[in-house]
Amino acid sequence: MKYFLAIDIGASGGIHMLGWVKDGKICYEEVYRFGNKIREKDGVLCWHTKALFSEIIKGMKICAELGKIPYSVGIDTWGVDFVVLDKGSNVLGHAVSYRDMRTEGMEDVIAQKCTDSELYKRTGIQKAAMNTIYQLAAVDAENGLEDAKKMLMLPDYFHFLLCGVAKTEYTNATTTGLVNAVTRDWDFEIIEKCGYPKEIFCEIVPPGTVLGELLPEVETAVGYNCKVVLPATHDTASAVVTMPDKDTIFISSGTWSLMGVELEAPDCSEQSRVKNFTNEGGYGSTYRYLKNIMGLWLIQSVKKELDDKYTFDQLATMAEASDVKDSIDTNDSRLFSPKSMIKTIQTICEESGITPPHDPGDIAAIIYNSLAMNYSYTAHELEKLTGKTYEKICIVGGGIKTDYLTRLTRQYCKKEIIIGKAEATAIGNLAVQMGKTPARVD
Repeated sequence: MKYFLAIDIGASGGIHMLGWVKDGKICYEEVYRFGNKIREKDGVLCWHTKALFSEIIKGMKICAELGKIPYSVGIDTWGVDFVVLDKGSNVLGHAVSYRDMRTEGMEDVIAQKCTDSELYKRTGIQKAAMNTIYQLAAVDAENGLEDAKKMLMLPDYFHFLLCGVAKTEYTNATTTGLVNAVTRDWDFEIIEKCGYPKEIFCEIVPPGTVLGELLPEVETAVGYNCKVVLPATHDTASAVVTMPDKDTIFISSGTWSLMGVELEAPDCSEQSRVKNFTNEGGYGSTYRYLKNIMGLWLIQSVKKELDDKYTFDQLATMAEASDVKDSIDTNDSRLFSPKSMIKTIQTICEESGITPPHDPGDIAAIIYNSLAMNYSYTAHELEKLTGKTYEKICIVGGGIKTDYLTRLTRQYCKKEIIIGKAEATAIGNLAVQMGKTPARVD
């Protein structure tokens, strides 16, 4: 049996998924799961990359223990976050999380060098303070980039640690806001205007690229050698690979809700920019035309703030039993990284003329109603911008486990709902390594 290993790392944890092909379909099994979280160090919110790489190695070792040696391995994560390496390939500073507030004011700094309209016309990427273009401005303002020799997105950095080859995978590169939407390469004119050193940006290569084999020390650590093959390293790009119908609106439902469609060409129009849609790179030279919607981060934060007294299922059940039917704008910037999610929701409700919720079920009801309402608005905007009517919405990711949210989405959007796979990202990762797209899953 020929095995492939997908390592899917998200904001709250990661999984190692072994896959193989049987009768033309992808079969898979989870072999390892680990936790992940943002930590505060030296005054910034960052990712513990050493701990994450240790978990990557642990899961790979388990494959050997199971006697299932993968032919190849590939890693995907979220977008926008990166590390900067010095000449000795050491990380300069920290792998700072996009939720850190260091980018405050950086949008204005970049706008003085390159206007929002020009940026969107060239890159097609929606304006968001978390984008790499603004994070790099914060690095430059704080410590400068004089000692920087490479900038690698997080999955590219982990691949570099595995095989020693530094490349930038296309789908994740587009989330930087520094890739030209037409040429699909770094837009060095924008990079130069921003004042970033051109030499730190590694060659962009497509998903499916074979980087090489494991470094000798990694081979010794895991007990075997295998190829390192780039999946679509942006988790949403991998998830979209599993879409059963390309003429369907998708929602990749997790910490974020990424809602959109696949296009053959980008829409970098002013109308699209004003509506804040984005053109991220997809597998097979497609574009994921979508909107980033604040997703399950809202309920995750509330659950944590309530000291994990309730499970997600319990909160959903309590929300369904609630009489509260109000909604708020889930993309209110105050919800991005608040000290108290509950108090912030209450404040927004009060400002909107809504009775502030205090009961956990009422708070959850506000969140789920708001998400479904936002999905409805976004579906309408998508249809208006693309000039197409979509009959179906396919939902993938961890959010499909909340049946109440699915039913609300059907109610608000008034479309047929197709339920995909909770582990769509890992499956899409496997599919690209196997060269099997669209993914047919057993």
